[in-house]
Amino acid sequence: MKIKINNQEKEVAENITLQNIVSDYLGEKQNGTAVAVNQSVISRPLYGSYTLRDNDDILIIKATQGG
Repeated sequence: MKIKINNQEKEVAENITLQNIVSDYLGEKQNGTAVAVNQSVISRPLYGSYTLRDNDDILIIKATQGG
């Protein structure tokens, strides 16, 4: 199935969870991140049970330090 991650199309397996996508995208360091699916923010405890659907649009934002 096809999804978008930060405006880039990606082909993924059926029944993939949001946790799988976030882990692949960010690796182990997931602090300071926010994730939205179809413009709705998903809380971190739900990542493992949130199954993605064809054409979902995922936005992953990671906070950075700087001045």
